[in-house]
Parts: sequence; C-alpha cells; structure tokens
Amino acid sequence: MKLWKRNLAICWAGAFITAIGLSQIAPILPLYVNHLGVHNTNSIEQISGIAFGVTFITSAIFSPIWGKAADKLGRKPMLLRASFGMSIVICSTGFVTNVYQLIGLRLLQGVITGYTTACITLIATQVDKEHAGWALGTLSTASVSGALLGPIIGGFIDEIIGPQGVFFVTGGLMVIVFIATLIFVKEDFKRSDKKVMSTKEVWDILPDKGIFIIMFITAFVLQLALYSIEPMITVYIKQLSHNASHVALISGLAFSASGFASIISAPRLGKLSDKIGARKVILGSLIAAGIFFIPQAFVKNPWQLMGFRFLLGLATAGLMPSVNTLVKRLSPEAVTGRIFGYSMSAQYLGTFAGSVFGGQISSHFGIRDVFFVTSALLLLNAVWVYNTVYKKLSGKYNNKYLSKCS
Repeated sequence: MKLWKRNLAICWAGAFITAIGLSQIAPILPLYVNHLGVHNTNSIEQISGIAFGVTFITSAIFSPIWGKAADKLGRKPMLLRASFGMSIVICSTGFVTNVYQLIGLRLLQGVITGYTTACITLIATQVDKEHAGWALGTLSTASVSGALLGPIIGGFIDEIIGPQGVFFVTGGLMVIVFIATLIFVKEDFKRSDKKVMSTKEVWDILPDKGIFIIMFITAFVLQLALYSIEPMITVYIKQLSHNASHVALISGLAFSASGFASIISAPRLGKLSDKIGARKVILGSLIAAGIFFIPQAFVKNPWQLMGFRFLLGLATAGLMPSVNTLVKRLSPEAVTGRIFGYSMSAQYLGTFAGSVFGGQISSHFGIRDVFFVTSALLLLNAVWVYNTVYKKLSGKYNNKYLSKCS
C-alpha cells in the first residue's frame, strides 16, 4: 500500500474522532448548562452558543501557529501534540462545576487543537495530483461526519451514562488516536534550516491572492451555515416534538443526518471535482445548500427536519474538499501547512460566528429565522464565487492557472 493511502486511513480515523471531540457537546450543551445552574431559556441559548463557539475562536488564532510549526518541524509531531492535549482537556471538562469552568476549558481546547489541519497538510503534500480531489474528499468526510455525527454520539452516551460520560469516553478515544498516530503514521519530513517566512512573505509568493481570500471566506460561510443552528437544535426539537423524553438523542439524530449524507457524497464529489473542476463543484454545492436550508424552517416534526438535513449534507459534502483541492493546487509546497492553517482558521471563525450568531438570532427573532438568514448568506456567497472564481478560472485569464485548478 502506498504511504499516503496508509496515512490517509489513520488520519481519517483520527480526524473523525477529533471532530467528535469538538462537536459531541452540541446536543447536551443546553442540558449541561441547565445542570450547572442556568435555568432561564434565553440565557441557556446564549450561554450555550458562547460555550460552544469559544473553542473555535481560539482555534482560529492558533491554527496558523501550528501550521507554521508543521512546516518547520513536520506534520506528525503536530498530530501527536493535538491528540494527547485534547485527551486531557476533554476528560477534564467532565469535572466542571459551573459555566465559567466549562467556558474556560472550551477555550483551552481550542488552543491545543490542530489535528485536522496537520492531517490535511500531510495528505496534501504526499498524494499525487491525479488523486488529490479524491483523497482530500475522503479525508473531509472524517471531519465533517465526525462533527455531524458527534451530536448523536453525545446524545446516545448522555442517555446511557449522563453528560459527564460524554467527555470521559471521548477523552479515552483521543488517547487511542494518539497511540495509533504514534505507531502507524509515517512521514518522510526533511527539516529545513531556512528561516521561516513571515506572513507577508507567504502571501507574496501566492499566485493569486484573490482566489485564496474567496476560498477562505467560502470556508467561513460554510461553517457558519452548518453551526448556526447546532447550539439551538435541542430547543428546536423540543418545539417540534412537544415531548421532553429522549430530546438529546433525537437532536443528535437530526443534526447528524447531514453527517450520514456526507459519508456517502464527499468521496464521489471529490472524484467529480478531479474530473470537471473544483470551481464547478463549489458553485453547485453553495446553490444547493442555500436552497435546502429554507424548508427546514417549515418542518412540522423532527423526522421532516432529519430528511432535509440529509439533503443538506449531500450538498455541503462537496464544498470543503473542492476548496481544499483549489488551495492545495495553488499553494507552493513550502508553505502548504501555513496556507491550510489559514483555511482552518477561517473555518474555526465560521464555526464560532455561526454558533454565537445563531444563538443571538434565535434569542431575538426565533429559531426559524436562523434558517432564512443562513440560506441568504450561502446564496450570496454563490453569486460572489460565480462572478469571481468561476469566471476567472473559466475564461481567458484561466490559461495561467487551468492546469492547476481545473
């Protein structure tokens, strides 16, 4: 088996569990906040959004730092650092006694993350050009599916052993990720003694800064869309079901429907991206995702919500692999880690913005309005991508970049 394929298998499992560790708190968070002494519904929604999102704001700050370290020291050391650190912090979260401790540990968790960024960089620098879309598409199913299946896993564990058990189980899984990475991931990394380039120097060597900026913003909007509803989905399920039993589990199922769809769709859309061009998949996915958000505001029961979230997952599965493919093909290899670090920062900022933004919209206007605003953002992003990236890489200007980007 080729080195990149074996590493892809291990990184997939590790990124999947890491994503679960970041997202498994979603369906139990309102319940956990209530357990910690907050009882007002509006306060629960707002604190849940903040507690969920703070992890990602610190992740956004530190992701480029870890990306820089990966370019200098290698990607495997970053994988080991992130998996071991997360195992400790996630386990500790199960012992908190108030919301301030919860928010503090969620902040710390964001500081030490970076497993997925290192995985993407490792695979992107090892895989051949012909299989880049498929490999990055397959890897994306780990982070997307883990993030979307995390809620159902968290809800299921909460049903069996309570909310604290969610953190203990996930922390234990992260220890397994650390051991598997240590033993099985191989990297032929040649450490460079050259001075690490500054951020300005990195940007100066990029072939088209505009495309990178648009891709980063697209990544931001996608994450904002996916996570705008997550902190409130438990409350939404309560409104739809009129039944207080098994709320955490049903909420996890509703949100995770997109994860199941991503597992099915992402590798296929990755291959399609290799054939017809990443820009076309990005545009189509943005339009479809924007459309599928609208009917979620009109559902009458949790099962209808699950169906539309499944369709949403089929659409969004093609976005990040295609964005990563464009980023990879336009990035000089010497700064690939830095560039993917910036991309992950955009995603983390989008996750933070989505969770806080969704909480505020829901608190002031209602949960259903979150779907309308999110849909509008995705469709506006699609128009922007069409008028810039799509036309640029399809027209005469494309001659310089077509061999890399299409």
